[in-house]
Amino acid sequence: MSDASANAAGEQQPVFNIQRVYLKDASFEQPNSPAIFLEQEMPSVEVEVKVQAERLNDTIYESVVTATVTAKIKDKVAFLVEVSQAGIFDIQHIPVEQFEPLIGIACPSIIFPYLRANVADLITRSGFPPIHLAEMNFQAIYEQQLAMHAAQQAQQGGDSDILVADSASIKPH
Repeated sequence: MSDASANAAGEQQPVFNIQRVYLKDASFEQPNSPAIFLEQEMPSVEVEVKVQAERLNDTIYESVVTATVTAKIKDKVAFLVEVSQAGIFDIQHIPVEQFEPLIGIACPSIIFPYLRANVADLITRSGFPPIHLAEMNFQAIYEQQLAMHAAQQAQQGGDSDILVADSASIKPH
């Protein structure tokens, strides 16, 4: 194989690199403090997780996982935490059939441990015991979103675009 052939083949090698993982946004509210600290009951906790993705340029993509954690004691909000953890990924020469799962499953799976740590840290710093988010099955979330997107497309009679997370459409180059 000549050098030119090797370079041409090398240019088409799949590329998946993490450029950066960062805290995009964090919000903490404790509307009923300090009285809420006097409550003896354990709070009920609700967790909502969202995944989004956006193309930044031809090969660079941002994936964002947002968790909203609401703790209530007797219908009073003890605290509300919302954290968006993001990652910037260099993705090149990935086959179309592998691109969607990469953006919808692999990227959020890489970001999630950072999100979980930041949520627990914020809650601990507020004076409450930490809440450690359970592992997320991003493949199941992705497949559920894919099914919902397909159902919407069937209902509207339109063509299906590439689905990435929160019904956003992103196509690879």
